[in-house]
Amino acid sequence: MIEAAQFVEAARRRGFTWYAGVPCSFLTPFINYVLQDPALRYISAANEGDAVALIGGITLGARDGTRGVTMMQNSGLGNAVSPLTSLTWTFRLPQLLIVTWRGEPGVSDEPQHALMGPITPVLLETMEIPWEPFPRDADAIEPALARAVAHMDKTGRPYALVMQKGSVAPYPLDEARTQRAMACTPQADWRGATEDGLPSRRDALERVIAHTPVESTVVLASTGFCGRELYALDDRPNQLYMVGSMGCIMPLALGLALARPDLHVVALDGDGAALMRMGAFATLGAYGPGNLTHLLLDNGAHDSTGGQATVSQHVSFAGVAAACGYARAIEGDDLSLVDTLFARKPLGDTRAGPHFARLAIRRGTPDNLPRPTISPADVKARLMRHIGAA
Repeated sequence: MIEAAQFVEAARRRGFTWYAGVPCSFLTPFINYVLQDPALRYISAANEGDAVALIGGITLGARDGTRGVTMMQNSGLGNAVSPLTSLTWTFRLPQLLIVTWRGEPGVSDEPQHALMGPITPVLLETMEIPWEPFPRDADAIEPALARAVAHMDKTGRPYALVMQKGSVAPYPLDEARTQRAMACTPQADWRGATEDGLPSRRDALERVIAHTPVESTVVLASTGFCGRELYALDDRPNQLYMVGSMGCIMPLALGLALARPDLHVVALDGDGAALMRMGAFATLGAYGPGNLTHLLLDNGAHDSTGGQATVSQHVSFAGVAAACGYARAIEGDDLSLVDTLFARKPLGDTRAGPHFARLAIRRGTPDNLPRPTISPADVKARLMRHIGAA
């Protein structure tokens, strides 16, 4: 058994200062230790997949050797499969995973861990994530971290430490930190436009491009036609086109915005993606800084898979964002909403929290819409060079 400080301080010396995850009783000493050190940051994510994407955003903007750790119970690996296989693997965004081993063979545990326990190593190996047991002796900490960092630096992909029961001694939590309360009242500007009268995705993206100068802004586009159409309009070095990892654009943008307060980070979302991971609204509302802007383009359909309807027409996304603590939340069906959203100075905004807008757009996509010819890993590397990340 080791002390939480022994591992966290050794990790800090290697640049690990950001932590995100979902609690497990095995992880309690770590979380409590990190929460009480003002030089470290722990972000409590709504689910494990969001935590993976968030640390991916930290990595995307990292400078000066900063690294991130994602912590989760092994049951949460199910929630994290999508971003681990289609975000961190595809874009080469390394992070250290600490996965607890509930249901370890030969160790009595709760019935819900009876299957996940035995298959945890197999699941990690299937996802091509090398792993080893979490160090239980102080002398084993540095070698384990050295192996993890060497793999991350060589491959650009995650490395996992699987924590067994009783690996870390208890560490008390003196005071729980509170997050800010609701910060705004939702605003709506619905003009009753018909489907044909709604702006197109292209119209909205052209406005976004006009409001996002290359030198000071990063634009992250959600999976599907949103990223492809942005690429077709103007392939700029300050843009990233997410593929896969549906719903992860919010936590990815949050991580980048937290890591880089010098940049205005814009997340372009879709209704289907936002509905898939609505818990991320709460995480952004609680932790999101003022340099984060969240624009949801809502056409009421899964456009890239044949136009099947979503349930977005029944949801006030601005109401959700406001209730979750965003600094401003507006929605409507007029293109001027985009101009309203960007009519502020996000890098000098004293109003805490991200700003949100949901714009209703019409369905449909231009014929022969191209896919990016630049690979995900290359578009990530280009963006990191552009913003001066390591």
